[in-house]
Formats: sequence, structure tokens, C-alpha cells
Amino acid sequence: MVRLSRLRKAREAYRRKDVAASQAVHTPDMILALAASAPEEHEEERGKYLSDAVYGASDGIVTTFAVVAGVAGANLSPVVVLIMGLANLFGDGFSMAAGAYLSNRSEQDYQRQEREREAWEIEHFPEGERAEIREIYAAKGFQGQDLEKAVEIITSDRERWISTMMREELGIIEERKDPLRAALTTFWAFLLGGAIPLAGYLLAARVPGLAGHTFGVASAVTLATMFGVGAARSVVTHRPWWRTGLEMLGVGSLAAGVAYLVGFLLKGLA
Repeated sequence: MVRLSRLRKAREAYRRKDVAASQAVHTPDMILALAASAPEEHEEERGKYLSDAVYGASDGIVTTFAVVAGVAGANLSPVVVLIMGLANLFGDGFSMAAGAYLSNRSEQDYQRQEREREAWEIEHFPEGERAEIREIYAAKGFQGQDLEKAVEIITSDRERWISTMMREELGIIEERKDPLRAALTTFWAFLLGGAIPLAGYLLAARVPGLAGHTFGVASAVTLATMFGVGAARSVVTHRPWWRTGLEMLGVGSLAAGVAYLVGFLLKGLA
């Protein structure tokens, strides 16, 4: 918990450009406490999939709202809105989940192959790999005894040696994320986000006095939710919540506007 608490404080200090607050989380005592603490596994585990949830919900609400807007622009019945909306919701949701699974699986396969290759090279050509470590740290400014000491420390532990080669030579930061869990997180987040425009549209159609304003009601509910989902992206991007909210609102509105215009222009074909 020390590690995560310090990281949050450091980010907040940077966001406010508060030098004193930043210094407070860089004291020797704080750094020692950080070094002695183990990463909070449950928090890290949840954090791994936060981006999948946020971006899944973002895509879900934008694409489904665009479908609803297109059908509304064509002045089709609420039944058509439901059919098209649900087809998009589950079809695109599954497509996104499959993409998340394959992307994470491919990345992990690549990382595993490269790690195995580095391990094999260290086993069979240790001097060559040691020379590569020396070149890497010489390029960082290490010289003389400092350079040799750094090489000795890194190459004295096989796993540390491999990890250093992965990061410094190949530029690979290994991430242990379950591809299936990433896919499921994306899928459910897409469904939840995409259900908002449909729910707003269908509920308005069943409420007396709102039946003639279904798209307007659905738009109001969706745009408010869209801003909220966009604001939630700030947790991942560490940008101001109002800025990510407005950004999401603008992109979603533009997508819906284009879809509505296309539906309106082609409604004579229905």
C-alpha cells in the first residue's frame, strides 16, 4: 500500500505543480519504506484491467449511440432501433473482446519468445551478452570501475540479467495480464456502456408524454453518461477529468451526428 499511496501523492503533486508536496514523497524515509514494501497485489491486479474497462465502456457508448442516431435519423420504428442496437451491442462487443484477447496473447507470446531467446544467449554466449550490458551502460554515462561494477551486479543474477536485456536492449516492458480476463473486462464494459443509449431510447418510448421525444431523451441521457465515462478516463490518462469528459463528449457527439445525417439522407430507401 505504501507504494501505491506514494505514487498517487506524486501524481497529485505533479498535477498541482506542488514542489513541496513532491519533495515530501521523495524523502529518504519514504524511499526506504517504498523499497521495503511489496507491491499491493490486489490493487495492481485491478489496475491492470482498468484501461480495458474504461476504453470498452467508451467504445460501447459511442458506437451504440451512433447506431441509435442513424436509425432515428432514418425515422424508423423503435423496434428497429432495438434490433440494430442489440446487434451492434453484442456483435461489436464480441469483436472488441476478441481483439483484446488476441492482442494481449500475441504480445505475451512475443515477450515470452524474446525472453527465452535472451536466456538461451546468456547460457551459450555469456561473454557476448555481458559485453552488450557493458555497451548499454557505457551509453548511459557509466565509466571505469563504476561501469564494471554495474555490469558485475547485473550479470550476477540470471533473472535480473535477462530482465535488463529485455528492457534495455529490446525496449520490452513485460506485463503479466491474463488475455481472457482482459477480453471479458472489455466485453462487459462495452455492454454496460452501450446499453445506456438503448435504455434511454426504449424507456422514453414507454413513458407517456415522452413517446414523441425518444431520441431527444436518449441523447440527453447518453451525452451525460458519455461525459461521465470520459471523465473516468482521467484515472487511466492522469489528465484533468473535465478535459477527458469534454473530449469524450465531443467525439461521441460527432459520431452520432454523422450517423444521424447519413440515416436522414437515406431514409427514403427504407
